[in-house]
Order: sequence, then C-alpha cells, then structure tokens
Amino acid sequence: MSVTSPVLPDPILSILRQGAVIPAHPLALDASRRFDPVRQRALTRYYLDAGAGGLAVGVHGTQFAIRDVGLYRPVLELAVQTVRQWTERPVLMIAGLAGRTEQACAEARIARELGYHAGMLSMAAMRGADTDALIEHSEAVAREIPLVGFYLQTAVGGIALSSEFWQRFAQIRNVVAIKIAPFDRYRTLDVVRGVVAARAEDRVTLYTGNDDHIVLDLLVPWSVPRDGERVTVRVRGGLLGHWSVWTRGAVRLLERIHRAVDADRVDAELLSLDSRVTDCNSAVFDVANAFAGCIAGCHEVLRRQGLLAGTWCLDPDEGLSPGQAEAIDRVAREHPDLTDDAFVAANLERWLA
Repeated sequence: MSVTSPVLPDPILSILRQGAVIPAHPLALDASRRFDPVRQRALTRYYLDAGAGGLAVGVHGTQFAIRDVGLYRPVLELAVQTVRQWTERPVLMIAGLAGRTEQACAEARIARELGYHAGMLSMAAMRGADTDALIEHSEAVAREIPLVGFYLQTAVGGIALSSEFWQRFAQIRNVVAIKIAPFDRYRTLDVVRGVVAARAEDRVTLYTGNDDHIVLDLLVPWSVPRDGERVTVRVRGGLLGHWSVWTRGAVRLLERIHRAVDADRVDAELLSLDSRVTDCNSAVFDVANAFAGCIAGCHEVLRRQGLLAGTWCLDPDEGLSPGQAEAIDRVAREHPDLTDDAFVAANLERWLA
C-alpha cells in the first residue's frame, strides 16, 4: 500500500536530493539541567553559519527524554523560529518522531504545524513487531508528514530491520529519504537493496548516519542487481550526531566529496580521510565504552568551544566516560584540519547575543 505524497517545496527538495550536512541538534542545558534557550539558539545559529543544509531536531542527539520533560514542542519551536530569524536561505527542517503509532503521529502533527518539512521515524518503540506491523505504523505516520527512515544502531536502542522491510518502507510514497545508521556494512547494504528493489532510488535519497564510515559511505558507488542489470546509487549527504561538532569542517568535507564524485576523481588522500574522520568519531562518540558517552562527547567539544556551558544531559547518570576527555584531546590535536575552533571563536559572541 502506498501513501499519497504532498510535494516538498522545490528549494527544500533540491537540498535533500543534492545532499547536505544535517547536524543532529544537541540540547543545551544549564547546571541545574534546565533548558538553556540562549545557548540552544546559539547552536542553531552556528550550524546555519557553518553552512548546514538542514537541521534534525528532537532526534537521538537532542535526547529522546525531552519528551518526558515537556520539551519536545519548545525545542522544535525554538529551532524553527531561529532559522527564520537568522537566515533567508532555505533550510531543510527534520523533526525526530518516536514512540508507538499514536505518539509518533501526534509528534508528526506538531512538527508539521511548526513548519517542519519531514519527520525522521525511529522504530525503537516498535521492538517485537513484525514487518507488517512496522509498515502499518510507518504508513500511519506518513499520512501526517513526509518521512525520513531511520536505521538506528542496535547498540543505542535500534532494532534489526530486514531488506524486505526497507523495500516495503521505500514503496510508501511519502518517504523522501532514509538515514542509514546501523554501523554495520551488511545492514547498510540491506537498506540499499531494499530501496533498489522498490524502484525508489530516484525518489528516496540516502543519507549516512554510519559514524564509523562517513567518508566511504559518501564516496563509494553502491551497486546491486535488479532484473539482470546492475543499479548504482549514491549516499548523498549525512544526518549525523558527529556533524553537530566541527560542523564547518564537515561542510567543507562534503563539498569536497561532491566535487570529487561529480568529476570522477577520487584520490587516495581523500579516501584516507575516512579513517581520520572515524578516529575523531571514536573519541567523541566514546566507542571504547560502547557509546555510553556519545551525547556527552558532542557536548564536550561544544563546551570547549564555548557554545555550551557544560556537558549536562537530562539523565544525571549520563556523562563523559573515564578517559573520554583525553581521547578528545588526542583527536583534536592530531586532526586539527577537521575541526573549526577558529571559525567558532570568531563568531561565538554574535551567536550568543
């Protein structure tokens, strides 16, 4: 069964399909773990001035627990208001959608009312449901807002999703993109195979969320068979928690990748950036401790730059892991060209005003 798709505005559709840097927007809190709108607004301004093509708000990086403390609407509303006040260029706005069907549909309606263009649908709350139930859930939410699929890695609460699921999901007419983030090459290929089997490769744009292979996901052609022929698709952009830090560097990286792919000139030096970006992510996302400090790690980079006042999370037990700060020290020292500290320092006062 398919769902009729409302048309996204042409400038927004162009951003989506060309491929953009879309940071997963963090949540700014004060020392009492209360919402800090001044620093939240500063973060949004930072991402816009860094050149991000879109923002994802209310997603894992924003902390799913905002729903439990009454912050879902206020956080989404402040982001879209800040975008409208800060820039006249089009910006793709994606809202995180979570929970079972009733909750996800309600969140989709809030996002649509606030002016968001699409919703990124987490399936974590549907654990144990079969494929038919997952598709029924997706179709219900797709009636409310265009959807971005989300393959969340199982280490942080995601569920395994088959190639059959992704084929049926991509057949929903209101699906516009998929964020692939299982941190697993086999499961990543399942998404690509499903989209191609659905004959949706020209309608559903693929975005990487695989922090362990950001650059290679964007550089390599993905080739799978269909009807005796090879179909080649590309991952066009990234919707990433990792790109919520050092965002100006991420924008320059994606621009470089797009130029190389368009010219069919991918050299060894560009390929080598995959391991360097992954090295940075290993520290920020706390791979050594099974991603326990992934949100706090992003906060720590932003704290050092002055964008956040601290690393506080809504959960008082969530923070930096032992040795994580030292790991961030190391990658910042060894990969300074991937950071954007000077850019932030030059603009911080203006963003915080």
